[in-house]
This record gives sequence, structure tokens and C-alpha cells, in this order.
Amino acid sequence: MEPLQSLRGMVDLLPEQTPVWQRIEATARQHFRRAGIAEIRTPLLEVTELFARGIGVATDVVGKEMYSFLDRGERHCTLRPEGTASVVRAAIQHGLLSQGAQRLWYGGPMFRYERPQAGRQRQFHQIGLEFLGLADPRSDAEAIAIAWDLLAGVGLAGLTLELNSLGSHDDRVRFRAALVGWLEERRDQLDPDSQQRLVSNPLRILDSKNPATQALLAEAPTLAAALAPESRERFERVQEALSRLEIPFVLNPRLVRGLDYYGHTAFEITSSQLGAQATVCGGGRYDTLVQQLGGPVTPAVGWALGMERLVLLAQAADGPASQAAPAPDLYVVSRGAAAEALALPLARRGRRAGLAVELDFSGAAFGKQFKRADRCGARWAAVIGEAEAAEGVVVLKDLRAKATADRRLTAEALLAWLRESGSA
Repeated sequence: MEPLQSLRGMVDLLPEQTPVWQRIEATARQHFRRAGIAEIRTPLLEVTELFARGIGVATDVVGKEMYSFLDRGERHCTLRPEGTASVVRAAIQHGLLSQGAQRLWYGGPMFRYERPQAGRQRQFHQIGLEFLGLADPRSDAEAIAIAWDLLAGVGLAGLTLELNSLGSHDDRVRFRAALVGWLEERRDQLDPDSQQRLVSNPLRILDSKNPATQALLAEAPTLAAALAPESRERFERVQEALSRLEIPFVLNPRLVRGLDYYGHTAFEITSSQLGAQATVCGGGRYDTLVQQLGGPVTPAVGWALGMERLVLLAQAADGPASQAAPAPDLYVVSRGAAAEALALPLARRGRRAGLAVELDFSGAAFGKQFKRADRCGARWAAVIGEAEAAEGVVVLKDLRAKATADRRLTAEALLAWLRESGSA
């Protein structure tokens, strides 16, 4: 019988990989706590209509990439491909918006059926922020600042913030008409995907990765030229706020987001270390989404960062040494029935005293157990043999300073000494 394998694009995170994930998640939690942002957790599975209505049926996500199926109750269900629509649905369903502005964050797996590559899988993970009920342009800048500072807190450098305004709905209607008319005259110069998008979602052509299409677009009408005075003023206020925060940015008039609900501010934070898949964090304002999903008119802004890409960058910045699992404070070595009977209670007492304790269950010769203690990086080994068990003591060995004399202590004295010496 052949061993079973994970599905393509569904990746296991092995023990040697999880420390960097945990560090990034802990950093994110710390930044969100300092900014007064509360966590929300939503189901992985939602009704398909949530994403069709919220993201847009003309998008690649809804049209090509969602994991959708009928459940036993003949309901159309989808594994969530992104987090914003689920957060908005939860805020509407549970009446959060009646309690004032909501500053929320989420994290967890998302699912899209696309070609797996470095930093992009079919089950991928995001951390995201959503400000619901905040209209001030300064809230756009604050949301971006939190993302920028979080990425810096993870240890990343050399990042670029790209900024654009998608304007209001009316702005985009005017721009779409001008863009479609211009592109229709040059349809035969477009790549096949862009020709299809010309009918379904022409703004997404601006985000084409085809070099010939990008060269053609250099002469196309710009969204900036279609912005109403009010939209221009709003975008200028966002830029002024970012400048006051000393966050550098570049204007990218071709920047669009892949989901239909965005308007006004759109941004991406990119890294030159990721090749073609350069975006680490992306987001923007989505003032119409809450109403589209059945809620009241509610201004909103948010972003999401991709954990897989962020982990690749963090690993490159940190080097392999910092990615190792944290070493235990104490490694418990025992041999013989009486000694082994005392080892498990000692390990538990050490953990309850605040120590990280690893227990060797092998019953192997002491030399082999000491080698394992060395490999795991522990500073101290607690050794219990038959003689120590008979005396009711434990031998404490310093695994880093081999010349240091061993100490023979009771379990209580050993734990107290380790706490006082700063090992706990």
C-alpha cells in the first residue's frame, strides 16, 4: 500500500518551521494590542453568496479559484478565499456596527485553487486588519502605519509602500468608460487574459503581468485624471498623514486591487526579495462592502498580509540559527525503574515552576541520553540514577560549562536554585 500524500498546494508546517511562524504571530499580536485592535475569529466555511456578492463574480477569485461545493443540505458552500468578507458578515450578523467603530484583526488559513509557487499555496495563511466605521483619511494612514511597523517589528527591511487612489464609484465609472474605449481600439495588442478582462473586469488589466500589455498601458488613460476634486483632496490628505508619520511611499497609478469592493485608497507593501510575487501586504478602503452584504452604510479600510511570503522574508533576514526551536531549560535524564518513576513528577514540577523541561523516555545508557540533551540545546541536565533515587536527590549537570562541578540536590532545592539563577 502506497503512503498517502498531502494534496497539491496543501503544505505541512513541520516542527523546525513553526518557530518563525510563532514569532511573527506573536509580533502581530503585540502590535495589535498596542493599537487597541481586538481579535475576531470567523469560520473557514461560508455560504458561497458571501464571496460572490462581496468580492465580485467577475473576479478571478470567484470565477476561477474558489473551493465551492454543495453540502448535504444542498447549500452552496465555499472555503473562505479571503478574510474581509467574513469579518464584515460577522459584524453585521452580531450587531457589532451598532456599538460604534470596530477595530478588528484576524488570522488563519484561506483557500484558493491556483498554481502553487514559492510563497503561494492553495491553502495559505493571512493576518488581516479591518477598521469598520472609520471614514477619516487619517484612518487609512493609521492602518498602513500598523502594517509598516509590524513588518519592521518582524525584522524586515528594504520594503516599498506603493499607493494609489481608486476614487469613488462615479470616478471609476468615468475612468472605466475612457479605458475601455481606449483599449477596444487596441484589442489586438492585448494578451488573451486581458482581452477576456476587457469584457468582465477591465480595471484588472492594469494589473496585468504581461510585459507587452504593460508597455501598451503606459499610454492609456489614468485613473488619476478621472478623480473628482473631492477624491483628489482625500488622497492628498492620506499622503500628508503618511508623510507626517515619516513612512516613505511611491505613487503607482497602475495599482489596483484584485477584489471589486475597493475604492479610494489602495496600497501594497512589496519586497524586492520575492521576485515576481513581490507583494507582502495589500489592502485599501472599501466603503461600499458592508452595504453590499446587507448592513448599513459603513466606511471601512483594511489590509491582509500573506504569512507564507512573510515567513520567506523573515527566514532570509534571520538566518537559520534564529529559526531553531527554543531550547529547554532542563533536560531530565533517568535510568532504572526507581529513577524513571521520579523523573516524570520532577518534569511536571519544573514546568509548573515556569521552566521549559524535556523528559527523556528512552531508558538508554546515560551517554546516549546526554548526547540528546546536548543536541536539544538545554543548559542543564537533571540526572536520576538508581543511587540518586535511593537517596532522594537529583544530580544537576551544567551542559555548557563541562568543568563545573555537578550539584546533588533534592528536587525542591534544584528547582529553587534554577529559579534563583534566572533559568526559569
